[in-house]
Amino acid sequence: MALMTGAQYIESLRKLGTQVYLFGRKEPNWIDHPIVKPSINCVAATYDLAHEPEHEDLATATSNLSGRKINRFSHLHMSQDDLVKKVKMQRLLGRKTASCFQRCVGMDAFNAVYSTTYECDQKHGTSYHESFKKYMIYIQDNDLMVDGAMTDPKGDRGKSHSQQTDPDLFVRIVERRPDGIVVRGAKAHQTGSINSHEHLVMPTQSVGEGDKDYAVCFAVPSDSPGLFMIYGRQASDTRKLEPGADVDLGNKKFGGQEALVVFDNVFVPNHRIFMCGEYDFAGMLVERFAGYHRQSYGGCKVGVGDVIIGAAALAAEYGGADKASHIKDKLIEMTHLNETLYSCGIACSSEGCPTAAGNYQIDMLLANVCKQNVTRFPYEIVRIAEDIAGGLMVTMPSELDFKSELKVPTASNLSLGEWCDKFFAGVDGVPTENRMRVLRFLENICLGSAAVGYRTESMHGAGSPQAQRIMIARQGDIEAKKQLAKDIAGIKE
Repeated sequence: MALMTGAQYIESLRKLGTQVYLFGRKEPNWIDHPIVKPSINCVAATYDLAHEPEHEDLATATSNLSGRKINRFSHLHMSQDDLVKKVKMQRLLGRKTASCFQRCVGMDAFNAVYSTTYECDQKHGTSYHESFKKYMIYIQDNDLMVDGAMTDPKGDRGKSHSQQTDPDLFVRIVERRPDGIVVRGAKAHQTGSINSHEHLVMPTQSVGEGDKDYAVCFAVPSDSPGLFMIYGRQASDTRKLEPGADVDLGNKKFGGQEALVVFDNVFVPNHRIFMCGEYDFAGMLVERFAGYHRQSYGGCKVGVGDVIIGAAALAAEYGGADKASHIKDKLIEMTHLNETLYSCGIACSSEGCPTAAGNYQIDMLLANVCKQNVTRFPYEIVRIAEDIAGGLMVTMPSELDFKSELKVPTASNLSLGEWCDKFFAGVDGVPTENRMRVLRFLENICLGSAAVGYRTESMHGAGSPQAQRIMIARQGDIEAKKQLAKDIAGIKE
């Protein structure tokens, strides 16, 4: 099958029987639902990018498995150049959508599972790697979107998997059959889950021998029997349900999406199982996926940051403050922070090295440094954007007020819309609506539904800040640094 277009991708979702629940009811036509549609549009952009000749080198690649041209989102990184192009592609898409385009988790899962299954087979004599290679060819040839599912609900964080009062708080094997396994549990905060054709499930933490039923990795279609999803709420999401909503939405076309994915006795056939109790490799898979995904944030969040900087500059221009020295300095600071994030994404890619399986892995220390910065810098970028935008960003009347022709019974006899247009005008020559649009856009990015895909996700996506600090401590090699100091200082023990 040729590379899908965005329109073909959307139509492919209609062929699935995915079960989606939203606002307490089953949503039969979730694909066209106003709250869901922007996130689907965002994924469609990843498909359309592959058809733009000027971006072909970034958006497509040659499969190491089949030799065919594929979408880079289903590619296995085979060089440092592949790792760098991944980050550049993500920044480009962030610029185009100003949102979360959702396919990164699947791409990062592919690469982590590919190398981990190879090493697992080497130790245990299993055949997961060959099964996974066949699965990857299927995904690449059909240009499918896959949800990389790692995060479990976890329940009581002070207890291990099997110690939980409810054992389903981590995905687990509940039955082993000659032809496969049956799994139960859930994956939380799943980016792009309902918009995916498939789910590639991984363990969420290292486990010991007593919890080996939780050391499971597998792939299933999104419409598998027993699998359903509960859509996650976002700030200001019901604005999308307002008749004729446009300006008040901020980013009308694109958006992100998260959901709880529930597995209630879902059957997985043997050829789609990539780990089944090999608990000694659960930690490797988690760390490798996390590393790839932390690299991703040096691209996607930077692209969205580019748009935020532009919107803040526009807000200042429309308000007549763009020539002020403090505004210029704030835009410089935003740019400095954003480019620092990008530098980390490029650095951990450029320092990548091959795994035993042959695909390339990022530099783990630098990837975790990248994500640690992402937990901080976007918050400062947003703070400065709010500073530049001013209080009007959160106190402005609604779009309906601006469009209202209702006459206000006063001496001037102006309509409600005319009063709004009069008092919220900025510099001469710029329509009040343009000023309103950029401020609503910033509100959406900083506080609304887009904040899920930028600000809040920058904190918790790909693991909490503490998770990165743990990895930085492991990778930092303090003992070697102490020896450097001893050698230069002439300390002999």
